[in-house]
Amino acid sequence: MDSSSTSSAFSTLIRTASHEQHMEAETSASMSDLLGGRLGVDAYARYTEQLWFVYEALESGARHLASDPVAGPFIRPELLRLPSLEQDLAHLRGPDWHSTLTALPATRAYADRVAECARDWPAGYIAHHYTRYLGDLSGGQIIRDKAERTWGFPKKGDGVRFYVFEGISNPAAFKREYRDLLDGVQADDLEKQRIITECKRAFALNTDVFHALGEEFPLSA
Repeated sequence: MDSSSTSSAFSTLIRTASHEQHMEAETSASMSDLLGGRLGVDAYARYTEQLWFVYEALESGARHLASDPVAGPFIRPELLRLPSLEQDLAHLRGPDWHSTLTALPATRAYADRVAECARDWPAGYIAHHYTRYLGDLSGGQIIRDKAERTWGFPKKGDGVRFYVFEGISNPAAFKREYRDLLDGVQADDLEKQRIITECKRAFALNTDVFHALGEEFPLSA
């Protein structure tokens, strides 16, 4: 079988191997309650705070990985989310949002793992980069639409700027380019399998954050 065929392309392998964890993250009860508005806008703001810690780890790590032969091609300035997240938090929490920012233990574990990979294992960093940014470009748009309708945020405005990629005019084309980067990643088969395992771990860490939010914002009986 031709190793360049679609079925054996690394981008296909990583997507199919992590499908179960991806679905668990997307369909968790806490996520459904959050997006259904049942937990209230404060829970949405709390979730946005948690994202700040994860993206701070991702994007502070990106600075020294830009020249890395493995992770470097994935470092794209049009993906960066921290400035938009901070605009959203200023809208949701007020100008002093940073002084009250706290990470849930599950978020701290997630951010610490991202930072560890960024520091020590560039190929593992790709797994976290992939699960976050391609998710934001895809399912994140559903979250944005639901948040706008549930809480009345202006379309693609304050409160949902995190989900708006102003530097990417054609998300479908960008995602195709990203998958090409995955297919060309400089890693042998064993390392690729380790990246896939880390991808599954990334989804599990993300799901842990949703569960922790659900515990902090239980539905009233």
